[in-house]
Amino acid sequence: MTTFLSQVERLQAPEIDYGAVAPLLIVLGAACLSVLFEAFLPKSQRWAAQVVLTLLTLAAAGAGLAWYASAESTLEQGKLTLSGTIAVDQPVIFLWGTLLLLGLGAVLLIADRSVEPGGAFVADASILPGAPVGVREQLRRREMQTEVFPLTLFALGGMMTFVAANDLLTMFIALEVLSLPLYLMCGLARRRRLLSQEAAVKYFLLGAFASAFFLYGVALLYGFAGSVKLSDIATATTATDRSDTLLYAGFGLLIVGLLFKASVGPFHAWTPDVYQGSPTPVTAFMAACTKVAAFGGILRVLYGAFERSSWEWNGVLWGVAIASMVIGAVLGLTQTDVKRMIAYSSVAHAGFLLIGAISLNDQGLSGTMFYLMAYGFTTIAAFGIVSLVRNGDGEATHLSQWAGLAKRSPVVAGVFTFLLLALAGLPLTSGFVGKFVVFAAAVEAEMVPLVVIALVASAVAAFFYLRVIVLMYFSEPAADGPTVSVPGAFTTVAITLGAAITLVLGVFPSFALDWAGAGAFIF
Repeated sequence: MTTFLSQVERLQAPEIDYGAVAPLLIVLGAACLSVLFEAFLPKSQRWAAQVVLTLLTLAAAGAGLAWYASAESTLEQGKLTLSGTIAVDQPVIFLWGTLLLLGLGAVLLIADRSVEPGGAFVADASILPGAPVGVREQLRRREMQTEVFPLTLFALGGMMTFVAANDLLTMFIALEVLSLPLYLMCGLARRRRLLSQEAAVKYFLLGAFASAFFLYGVALLYGFAGSVKLSDIATATTATDRSDTLLYAGFGLLIVGLLFKASVGPFHAWTPDVYQGSPTPVTAFMAACTKVAAFGGILRVLYGAFERSSWEWNGVLWGVAIASMVIGAVLGLTQTDVKRMIAYSSVAHAGFLLIGAISLNDQGLSGTMFYLMAYGFTTIAAFGIVSLVRNGDGEATHLSQWAGLAKRSPVVAGVFTFLLLALAGLPLTSGFVGKFVVFAAAVEAEMVPLVVIALVASAVAAFFYLRVIVLMYFSEPAADGPTVSVPGAFTTVAITLGAAITLVLGVFPSFALDWAGAGAFIF
């Protein structure tokens, strides 16, 4: 027995660079602590404790990331850690910073809509129309339970792992870690419970199919390359005698899973229903952070594993990008619900982002990451505005209810107009700069026809943004129309942060562009 044991190779513990993965460990560790808060703290203390813990977590993770980025600024090659499963390089540092900032904005919105201490939740919304103003205000702020905070941290930790994963198996695990909390968060709305739970079920079922596609693609690519590491797959695409059928089928299934999570058309079927049915702060979190994580994963996969075989799949993704832009622009014109309109807007923006991703050049990488940051902050602020327009039944999301909003609240209408113009891509907004750098990268990659189609789709999509602006400023408000509720302190900060960054990135984009273009992926 002793001889046998001496011949067995001992397992070596993986080397861990704790400085590199500190932000990720802080977020996931705090998520576990948040679960304990939820289990053991009295109900009257949970809201304050969860809000403080979540905000401190994001601040600590951001400080750790800033410290590491400054200390390792001379190491452009980045680092591989945890046996090479996690890569911390310049794009990952940018994406982590973006996720933490967007997560902060979403948490601020969530904090003002979750249960406050000392108050019992009233489930019967029928008392709202005739209830005193004070009662309506209390009910307005109690739309989710405090379970949303640990779920948000777990989802954020999964997103951070997803964009840093250096092999497909780690990426799949991260995909599930970020997805499962989102399925639950979609069903947390208390005011429109049936619609919210329907959204959660749809997202779960379609998400399960997408995960199955992703995992089956991983299995086929393992059969092709003999490894799930991105670098090994890249090597196998250029020097192997294995059947290309496994490569094509594996790539197709893998990319379907990624495109679903990024809500790229025609894999977008879940997006309008889930955006509409979920609590608006959760919708903001999904629309901003999940988009960053999904496209971060797409960039890492395309640049790491399939760049050398781009001539084989480039035409297919051209078609997907065109379909996404056309679907988002055309179907967005027919929407009568503000949240569904923004959902189809996100499908169109996903097509624009995909153009940058398939450019496969340095400008495409930096431009796509800048676009993700710009779109995320604009979206957070836009959904913050949507959450303020309310009637006796809750949020007033039907477009007809927004008629004459500028006469009721000029400030809210003005901020929302600015955000819509940013989504349309007008100058002096971050949306214009984002589209410009992505289209410039595509021109450099000789994809001029795709850029022309994108410009036409942008012009079409601008119509449904302008329609809302015209409705707010040039229509008379209904006598029994909705009112603009007074935003809580957290919501005010989130909207101000999103609108301010949208303006700053539109006027002075050089800092963010330089940061996004500071380095390349390592594998």
